[in-house]
Order: sequence, then C-alpha cells, then structure tokens
Amino acid sequence: MKKIITLVCVSVLGGLLTLGGYKLFIEKDEQAVVLEQSTDTPVYVPTYSSPSYNVSADSPNFVTAAEKSIDAVVHVKNTAIVSAPMTMYDLFSGRNSQRAQVGTGSGVIISPTGYIVTNYHVIRDANEISITLNNNKIFNAELIGADETTDIALIKIETEEDLPFLAFGDSDNAKIGEWVLAVGNPFNLNSTVTAGIISAKSRDLSGQNIQSFIQTDAAVNPGNSGGALVNTNGDLIGINTAISSRTGSYIGYSFAVPSNITRKIVNDIMEYGNVQNGILGVVGGAINSKFAEANDLDTTQGFFVSDVQEDTGAEMAGIKSGDIIKKIDNIEINKFSDLSGYLKTKSPNDIVDVTLLRNGDIEVVPVTLLKPSVTLLQPIGEVRNASKKDLKRYNIEYGVKISDFNDEYEPYLKRDGVEEGGIITKINGQKLYTVDDVQNALKTRDFNKPMFIEVITKDGEKLIYKF
Repeated sequence: MKKIITLVCVSVLGGLLTLGGYKLFIEKDEQAVVLEQSTDTPVYVPTYSSPSYNVSADSPNFVTAAEKSIDAVVHVKNTAIVSAPMTMYDLFSGRNSQRAQVGTGSGVIISPTGYIVTNYHVIRDANEISITLNNNKIFNAELIGADETTDIALIKIETEEDLPFLAFGDSDNAKIGEWVLAVGNPFNLNSTVTAGIISAKSRDLSGQNIQSFIQTDAAVNPGNSGGALVNTNGDLIGINTAISSRTGSYIGYSFAVPSNITRKIVNDIMEYGNVQNGILGVVGGAINSKFAEANDLDTTQGFFVSDVQEDTGAEMAGIKSGDIIKKIDNIEINKFSDLSGYLKTKSPNDIVDVTLLRNGDIEVVPVTLLKPSVTLLQPIGEVRNASKKDLKRYNIEYGVKISDFNDEYEPYLKRDGVEEGGIITKINGQKLYTVDDVQNALKTRDFNKPMFIEVITKDGEKLIYKF
C-alpha cells in the first residue's frame, strides 16, 4: 500500500513540474507570436507562383531593341565561281573545273528603299548576291561599292514596299560597360539575338594601326559577319565583323566596325563611288611609360608626333615634331587607333581642333584635313603627289613622285637610273595626275594580265616596267 501511495505522489509531483515548465518557458513564447499578428484584413496568397528571380527597374531590357532590330537584319548569300583542282573526270569529260562556291553572312537594312550594309568579306568575288528578309522573302542584290580597308560594303535590293531599317547611332558616345545586342544569322539561324557589353573601343587587330573596332563580349559566330550591333535603344552602333578565336567560333570577344565610320563610308560610296579620306599629316606613335622615360616626357598618354608630312594640314597649321596630341575635337587620344579611327569619320576639307601638349603648355590648333598625298604602289614603293617644281624638272605635265622604294626592287630600279624623287607617269597607259589616279588604276586593273608602269629616270629617259 505504501508503495502505491509513493508512486502516486511521484507522478503528481512530475506532473506539477511539467506544467510549471510549460507555463514558464513555452506559453510566453506563444503569447509573443500572437501579439504580433495583425488584426487588419487578411492577406490572401495567390494560387499562381511567380518566378523565383526578381527583375529590378534598373535591369537592362532588350525587348524594344530586339523588336526594332530583328526585321532590319537580313541573311546574305554570296555565290562565287571559283577554280577547283582539276580531277581525272574533268580531264576526260572536258568539264570545266570551275565550281560555284556559296558563302553566307548577315546584313543591315539602313534605308526603307533597300540599301543594305554588310562586310566586304561576305560579298567578296560574288557573281550573285541573294538577300533573304526576316519574312523569308528573297531578293537579288546589286553591289554599290565597298571599302576593303574597313571591310564595309554597300549593296541594294529593289522592292516596291518600304522596308524596316535601323538608324545610325553615334558610336563615339558608346561607353565601355554599356549593354549591346548582336543581331545576325549565325549558322544560318535567322534573327538570332545575343547580349553583352562593350569591352573596349578603338581596338586594332592588325598591328598596323589601320583598324579601330568596338570590342564586345556579345556572342558572335560564323554567319554574324555584317550583322548589327545595337544599343538598348535599338540604334545601330556597329557592324559585326570579326571574332577572336582559336576554333573558328566565338570564345569570348567579338569586334564591330563603329557606326560613325560605317556611315561615312556609305555616304562617300553613294556620293563619290569611293571613300574620300581626310588626313592630318602626322607620323608618330602612342606614348607609354618606357617611351616617356626615354624621351624625358611628363605624360604617358597621347600621340607623340615624330614627323610632320609636307604639304599637309598639320604642316600648314604649325604642328611640329615633338608635339603630343591629347585630343581631336572632344575625342581623347591615347593610342594611334584612337587617332586613325576618328579621322576615318572625317572628309577632306573638314576642320578639326587638335589639342596639343607643347613644352608643358596646352594649345588648341585648328587643322584642315586634306586628301591623302601618299599611297603604296607595289612593287615600286611609296609614291606621293608631285609638285609643279617636280614636274618642271623633267619638263612633263603629269605624274606622281617616288618617295620611298620597295626594298626588294630598289637595287634594280637604281641600276636603271630610277631614283627617289623620280616620276611615274602611267599605269597600263592611264595618265597619273595624283595618287587618286594611282589608286583607281590599281582597283580597275585586270589581275589576270601584267601591269605596265611608265617611269622617268633621272636622265629624263622613259622606261616601261612589266610586272
């Protein structure tokens, strides 16, 4: 009996301890939660669950840019006739070894009347150019003109209806880090849009300071060439041209010809049939820390003028060897491609304000750009416009002057009495008055036939070289 009473007492005591602990520790927490509950209208949870990510108002929105761009970017097909290796079947059957070779790329409609910009390498050697619009309509295109140096070509299709087109933006205002879209036809997939940012500007891939690309990390692959690079407003700021790749496909960087250069080339082709370049007339290079130290300079940025070419705007404006160009108009100059890229947007007789650092002082000098007075005539070498004094020396009325020999042919030319300062009068019978005539003669020559160059020796004798 005593054991039962003891057991009951222990049970009662355990129950009291449990109840006390509950009241002391747990019930208080539950009351705290209840006090925080709102007595307002209940919040109803919708049955549809939205995506787990959040889109802020500051996030880039590419929808508008894509809608403006897609219909203005076209597929370009180039059919060229090439000579294939002769096979035994060709030999016995008498069949011609020439074959049709098809290449593809992209293009950008820049006017409602059917003008289209693409890369020169997309339509090079084309016997037929075919354009497919985004609505799958197909047209034959005519080549209007091209500039091989910048890899830009202008073609045109004839259509009765106005076409969607992209307006040129100002590529000088494009900023590093700005979002961009690449629109084109990679792998023949129409209307492909990829996004990225501008990684760099004034990028030269040639090592010869003749290029000034916009670099972007938007994915660009074979077939994108000639397509559009647009900003988030849908403005055309570049023509996709090249990729940096070891595989032939995109691995991180792509490059576009800036829209300001493209627009200048297109306008020149439409108005003149070729590109009209305006030159400053300076020779030199970019400054780095090593160069600055060796030449006792206080700056590591800018373009150092080592020489000024005669009869150029720079010489007439008083620019001197040793000057450092810091700006042209509002464009900062840190490397040669900054300088060459901006000048490619200008024409002969344009006036630019050149900001110089001279002897520690900043000066702003207006310079009138002139037509190039120097060009390369292989295999002779470099030639330039001849002055009246140069022509009078040989008693002739036309010709261009040899300013620098090609090293390979220099011994042979000098052996025949041809000297630097000598005059070249004709190419394939065409009279030469300026370097423009030289360039036109080279462009229009038949490369399947030899080239004949007429030269005046130092004794006034005419020699004709066959190359």
